[in-house]
Amino acid sequence: MKKALFIILQCTWGLFQTLIGLGFFLALRKRPHRMYKGCIETQWDHWGGLSLGLFIFTPPDSQPNAGLIRVHEYGHAIQSLVLGPLMLFVGIISMAWGDLPCFARLRQTRHLPYTACFVEAWASRWGEWATGEKAIWE
Repeated sequence: MKKALFIILQCTWGLFQTLIGLGFFLALRKRPHRMYKGCIETQWDHWGGLSLGLFIFTPPDSQPNAGLIRVHEYGHAIQSLVLGPLMLFVGIISMAWGDLPCFARLRQTRHLPYTACFVEAWASRWGEWATGEKAIWE
């Protein structure tokens, strides 16, 4: 029942990000997929992860920290349940923190973990709470 409610909420309240996730899923349809706690997980050839509503994209299981990243991305899926369309703001903050060179330099010079950004710490915390598994904190 919980998984069904999770899917229904992601396809209604989290529709915007789920539709974008569907686009990524279709583009990566030849990659390995599996269900993870109600999400559709796709393993892709990137070192990091991405969460878009019902869909999470993670590195291959053979990569170190892949399981920790999976839990973190699931935490973003929980954020999507709570925030719905407002998840757009979390996504913008997350992408800026992860992708802009100025923030990469800041993390490197100050020896900050990725989860020094509040939306990333929030995702790891909620991922651990929801799954009972460890998330990435680096």
